[in-house]
Amino acid sequence: MKNKRRALLIFLILLVTFQLGYSQSQTNKRAKWFTESRLGMFIHWGIYSGAEGFWKGEKIRHNNDYAEWIMYRNNIEKNEYLELIKHFDWNKIDPEKWVVLAKNSGMKYITFTAKHHDGFALWKSDVSDYNVWNYSYPQRDILGELAQACKKHDMKLGLYYSHWIDWEHEFGWKHNMEIDGISAEKYDIYWQEKLIPQIKELLTNYGEIDLFWFDMWIHHSETVVTKRQLMQVKNLIRELQPNCLINSRLGLSLEEDSDIDFKTLGDNQLGNKKEDFPWQSPATVAHSWGFHADDSKWKSTTTLLKSLINNVSLNGNFMLNIGPRANGDVPYEIEQRLLEMGKWLHTNGESIYGAQAFDLDKNSHDWGRITSKQSGEKTTLYLHIHNWPIDEQIILSGVANKPEKIYLLSDNKKKDIGFEFKDVITKIDLSNYKPDNYISVIAVEYNSFPKVITDIVSINSQGGYALSPDKCSFSNKKIDVEKKSRYGTVPEHLAVSESQTLKWKIFVEEPCTKSVDISYSFQGKNPKGSLKIKIGENIISHNFENSGKTVGEPNSNWVIDSFKSFRLGKIDFPNKGFYEIELEINPHKKEKLDFQWIWIK
Repeated sequence: MKNKRRALLIFLILLVTFQLGYSQSQTNKRAKWFTESRLGMFIHWGIYSGAEGFWKGEKIRHNNDYAEWIMYRNNIEKNEYLELIKHFDWNKIDPEKWVVLAKNSGMKYITFTAKHHDGFALWKSDVSDYNVWNYSYPQRDILGELAQACKKHDMKLGLYYSHWIDWEHEFGWKHNMEIDGISAEKYDIYWQEKLIPQIKELLTNYGEIDLFWFDMWIHHSETVVTKRQLMQVKNLIRELQPNCLINSRLGLSLEEDSDIDFKTLGDNQLGNKKEDFPWQSPATVAHSWGFHADDSKWKSTTTLLKSLINNVSLNGNFMLNIGPRANGDVPYEIEQRLLEMGKWLHTNGESIYGAQAFDLDKNSHDWGRITSKQSGEKTTLYLHIHNWPIDEQIILSGVANKPEKIYLLSDNKKKDIGFEFKDVITKIDLSNYKPDNYISVIAVEYNSFPKVITDIVSINSQGGYALSPDKCSFSNKKIDVEKKSRYGTVPEHLAVSESQTLKWKIFVEEPCTKSVDISYSFQGKNPKGSLKIKIGENIISHNFENSGKTVGEPNSNWVIDSFKSFRLGKIDFPNKGFYEIELEINPHKKEKLDFQWIWIK
């Protein structure tokens, strides 16, 4: 009996340790590698790469400039589209170079466009003659070569397959069918005649496929595709390669089918909240996915790293696209940025690979984002500093445990960085250190999982507390923040037309006196409303004042309500500790006050 109890106790301890160390609780065993990898490469390459965004001197007919859509946008007939093959240099194309680039860039998997919307297969397909083997000279099986290179370099392989849309097959979906429609029976001919047999080929002829990436960006109920057809695809993958991941753009949401492995966000859409299931952002370095000769919207290396870090801090992945040219070359601007990311990850990858979200809100600190790792009882927080502080001091708010050790992740010797800890404030002294050229990472180690105070407002980099509606810990009415408008000249705010109370909590580290400002917009001519701010025993009262109008954009007839900052006075904080800030807004009849923020410093 003792042995059984001991075994049970060990099991429970291991279970708790696992849950602490692996917080994405809605992750199945198949997807564990995916949540640990965090960064992958997307490759958009196909016949469209030979057009480079132009057809017979005309630029692609859509302002989104997605070069891979040129066959549809510019209404190109299949036989003419195939003429683009003449632009390919088949003796120079080397898929292994893409794999090596991915590896040197710190990427852990590749997703390749095996068949895009144009219906052209980039492998030797016995199902359809419309494939690369039949149109390359000398004959090439690009996917086969890529699969071999991935195996050689220990790179996981994913396949993009356009299932919903196929511009080549007579009964494949083309958006111009919205004019005349297509019967379910005819569409199913495409499904059973081309799609299902090709997926079988991909799952049986090219070794282990680690994920299938589908691209139906709306729910199946809004398309010609049926749930029965989607289940047929999913079941086929589960039958032939049980460990292969499937993304939500198959057309089945995670809520509808828990057997879907990960959620795919919109193109270039980053995460904005912590999730317990695996998810991913597909993103571009410039704008177009396929190579576009006129593309010039290159994101900086720092911007790309910030996107990656943002997603990891919310338990997400980042898949970054390259669009090689017709000779296989990757544009210099893309290759340069990827290799710079790889160099940064070589030093700071510990904060990304296998890392996860922490319990503080993603916007709790204006200096950057936090990722974390647990190893047994030990916890490490990784502070990603986007903007190195002018005063050479970083404040971590909301963690109620004293760190055991703090050091720069780039420092192999892990030299101690000096810090001061008070209750829930950790001040980190960076005066003897220099910032990374892109993003600096500070490792903060704890001997246990630290206690977190999630409802306090952090001290920001200007040394004050910014109390906005979205950060309040209590409201007696629903908070429905009105988003920015007029290109951001009208800021986010809370419209208050009847009495409302908001509360925030802050931590003051020593006795002091601070100024209190408030920003709002009020357009009443004879204001009778008022507001009160209560902090401990102190109360500041303020009668509404007309904030006037302002011009949002010169010479554009752009007159908007002005948001104005009012100095309300000073407040004494007689002791160190937690303080509750209460704002009571009392509009008079038919008055409306648009509250923006309180600033305490």
